[in-house]
This record gives sequence, C-alpha cells and structure tokens, in this order.
Amino acid sequence: MDEMNQEVSGMKEFSAGDIVTGKVVKIEDKQVLVDVGYKVEGIVPISELSSLHVEKASDAVSEGDELTLQVKKVEDDEIVLSKRAVDADKAWEDLEQKFEDSEIFEAEVKDVVKGGLVVDIGLRGFIPASLVETYYVEDFEDYKGKSLTLKVVELDREQNRVILSHRAVVEEEESSKKQEVLQSLEEGQVVEGTVQRLTDFGAFVNLGGIDGLVHISQLSHEHVEKAADVVEEGQTIKVKVLSVDRDNERISLSLKATQPGPWHDIENKVKQGEVLEGKVRRLVSFGAFVEVLPGVEGLVHISQISNRHIGTPGEVLEEGQDIQVKVLDVDESAKRLSLSMKELEREQTRSEIKQYEKEDDSSGFSLSDMIGDKLDKYKN
Repeated sequence: MDEMNQEVSGMKEFSAGDIVTGKVVKIEDKQVLVDVGYKVEGIVPISELSSLHVEKASDAVSEGDELTLQVKKVEDDEIVLSKRAVDADKAWEDLEQKFEDSEIFEAEVKDVVKGGLVVDIGLRGFIPASLVETYYVEDFEDYKGKSLTLKVVELDREQNRVILSHRAVVEEEESSKKQEVLQSLEEGQVVEGTVQRLTDFGAFVNLGGIDGLVHISQLSHEHVEKAADVVEEGQTIKVKVLSVDRDNERISLSLKATQPGPWHDIENKVKQGEVLEGKVRRLVSFGAFVEVLPGVEGLVHISQISNRHIGTPGEVLEEGQDIQVKVLDVDESAKRLSLSMKELEREQTRSEIKQYEKEDDSSGFSLSDMIGDKLDKYKN
C-alpha cells in the first residue's frame, strides 16, 4: 500500500491549459495515445491532431514521435490533450511576425476547396483563387501537394482567419525584375524578347520583366497593314531600343532597325542599264518617284519622262500607275536611283526604225531616203 501511495504521489499533476511533452505509444483510427507521465496514457482525439481535416490519425503522427501538447481536460482516469492548440498558438505568433515583416515563406497546398487553396501552417491558411496567380486559373487540382511561396495579407486571431497570397510574391518579384531590366536598357541596344500581344498599333514585346512597344511603323521597312502580317504571339525576336522612359516605364523598340534595309546591297539587286517594272508613288514638280522594289524608290526626272517637252509630270503620269523604267544610275550610299522612261521610248523607236529599214532593203531605196535627216537624232 505504501509503495502504491509513493507511486501515485510521484505522478505528475496536470491542469487544463498546461503544456506537456510526451511520446506517442499507440495510434488508433480516431485517436492517439501518448505517455506524458500521468497515471494513465493521454488521449489526443483525431480532431486535436491538426488544424486541417485528418482522415486517420496515422496521417498526422507516427508511433514514437515526441509531441508538445496542451492539456484540455483532466480526470482521474482520463487526460485529454491537443496538438492542434499548441501548433496554433505557435503558428499565430510566427504568422504575426511574418505579417509585420512582410516575410515571404513557403508552404505546401494540402487541399483544393471551393474558392481557393488550403495550406497547413500550424493552423488553417487560406489562399483565395484571386490571390493564387497574376493570371486566371481555371483548374486548381494540379496545385495539391505543390509548395508555394506566400505572404500573409490578412490576420484575425479572434475569427481564426488567415489569408495568404502567392500572387503578392509573384508581383513583388516581377516589379523587382522590371526595375532591374528598366535600369539596364540603353538607347541603341539590340536585345532579344518574346512577342507578348498584338494590337492595332503594333506589338508588345516582353524583355524579361517588362514589355516594350514595337510601333507598327517599326515592324518592317515595308508598309504594314497589321502587326500579325509580320510577327505572332510567342515568337522570339531581336529588337533595337529606340528610347527608354524610366519615369513612366515606357520602352520604344524597333524590329526593322535590326534587319537589312531595302537599300542594303542595292547595287547587286539593281544594275545600271536594267529595265524594271515599277509603280508611280509620288508626283513632284521635278519628276516622279517610282517604287521598283519594296521600299526602294527611284526618281524619273521630268527631263527623262518623255521625248517631247512637258510642263509637269502629271501630263504623262498619275500616281499608282504601273510603268517600265530604265536604270541610269545606282548610288547605294546616297540611297539614290536615277531612272528614265525617255530612254526606253528612244530604244523602242530605234528598234522600229531598224525594222522598217530591214523591210525596205528589198525595194530600191531606204526609209532614210524618204525622211532624211529627221531620223538622225534617234540613231545617235
């Protein structure tokens, strides 16, 4: 009897609210038995194992685990303990510090529920669907079991409310990256980017943290009706930086500046003396500008339009008209092309005269005998 009294007197005394430590000695479906030095083994109901729903106790703890627990109820033949209460108190302190410091931390997604994601951070943390990513996510099933970087955006201990955001972390990273790229860009640089989206006025190109605009006039050396005629979303391209407005975070880019211009190597594309098809683009007082290759216009001086005297180019030509011209001179460095219609007209006349002379050889006299010196100007 004395030994029994000594043994009982040696037992620890516990009160509700006490924090104790013990070892898991047995795991049952709906509870865990823990040795905490009391006269009976302590019981941790499955509902007190975790802040999240647990199907079976073995999902939360293993036999032999050392646990820190809070005493919920004490009776002679029973002591009820809670792991969840200790974890929650610790988690609240930790989260309050994280919230104050705007700390970024990592947690695993435990469940996908209506309206967002649930994570276990010692208590139940909720990530609303709108705070998961910076873009719309249709199906969140792939997020289960995935670790996300998070920030605390709202805490209410009385309401047991913990709102977390992964989106805030991504936006912070993107903002930092944007400033880094913005500071590194200089006018005249050639950089690589990805076409992000197309608009009526051009294409936005992502430079690895910030978008720059390639205006439609800077997409090609040729006239462009719509951006989709030149580039497509997702395409990787090289662009030249035209200007950087760091205050307003605006970047102007050019695709055509990275490509050979229409006048590049023009002396090998167009030869002196060659006859070309062209379109009259502009009429001016001193002649007509004719496009002979995309982006390449040459001048037919008014003196080279016709063999007869004309007062204005409009007497013979009109804008949009297709004509043939002869190349008189090519100057790549000056981007100048001299063209002539009169030379072609002369050559055609000479050809006609030669044909007449050939036909007249069989008669006893030549065409020149009939019209004399009038032909001399076409033979020279």
